[in-house]
Amino acid sequence: MGVYLFTGFPGFLAKQLVRELAKKEKEAKIYLLVLPSQLEKANEELSLLQYHHIQFEIIEGDITKEMLKIDSTNLERIYEEVEYVFHLAAIYDLAVKKDVAYRVNVIGTRNVIQFIKKITHLKRLIYFSTAYVAGLRKGTIYEYELDRNQSFRNHYEETKFWAEVEVQREMEQIPTTIIRPGIVIGDSLTGETAKFDGPYMILNFLQRLRYSPIIPYLHKENVELNVVPVDYIVQATIFLAHTDETTSKVFHLTNPNPIGTKEAYALMARQLLNKRPFGVFPLFLSKALLSFSFIRRWLMVEKEALDYFTCKSNYDCSEAVNYLRRSGIKCANFNSTVDTMVQYYKKHQYNKEKRILIK
Repeated sequence: MGVYLFTGFPGFLAKQLVRELAKKEKEAKIYLLVLPSQLEKANEELSLLQYHHIQFEIIEGDITKEMLKIDSTNLERIYEEVEYVFHLAAIYDLAVKKDVAYRVNVIGTRNVIQFIKKITHLKRLIYFSTAYVAGLRKGTIYEYELDRNQSFRNHYEETKFWAEVEVQREMEQIPTTIIRPGIVIGDSLTGETAKFDGPYMILNFLQRLRYSPIIPYLHKENVELNVVPVDYIVQATIFLAHTDETTSKVFHLTNPNPIGTKEAYALMARQLLNKRPFGVFPLFLSKALLSFSFIRRWLMVEKEALDYFTCKSNYDCSEAVNYLRRSGIKCANFNSTVDTMVQYYKKHQYNKEKRILIK
């Protein structure tokens, strides 16, 4: 029986990973480290996971505190029992303030590493980074690269970079697999997603312009938009976590066939509004308008999201594709998932729980 510890529950990606793991395992015990403020929601989500062959246990804790603020009784059990740790807890907001991001993403990861060192039978740490630790680098970004003196678009990218530095520094002592996803969207088959952030902000923007006679492009350049469905991320991660040869490796779970930003924008406009974009509204004007909070809130778009329309990077995922080839797990292209994505958005666009807080 495998014994697992997850941070980041009841977040969407952690929840999807737990669900996938429960499907794969014949028998397992899963500890879920949950913030006190998230206990009620975690219990609600856990009640929906009807897997009677899996033992679930919620552990109250906080990664920003030493020993993750787990009480001594639970600490001893976890140190003795846990074999796999999936560390997903992080701040993912592109507009997050630096001190908050640093406390959770960097100090939190540092605390998790120190905690893990006391686990007796650890087989693997699976750490969730992001492909965007590459920051503002241009050209091809390889999985084995990390520190190339890059600068960053926002505090999210920068603190995730420093967090991965912490993880890689300990890889000789701790058996580790690092996962770097691209921009995660909903399930390729159902469209299910937790929040309408990232590319969904473009749908928010288009929805606000639904009565406009002209839908302009937001940028004249057509750069790579690397979006990946969440089901690819979870299936690939579970496979890589249980493959012996993937210890001490880094994997870009990015789309091997990324779409261009203009093509993606046109596809979303067609699926949502049945319109074709025409002309260009300069990106610098869009950013200027989004400097006003009332416009950001009305459009439901963060200013920082527009920076990814100028991202001139290609995230090589050869290592991941090579290992996943034996599993049959493949990443769906955006063209084949956009309809499901938009239909889910249409159905849930007025659900307040799906909206992110725009400040």
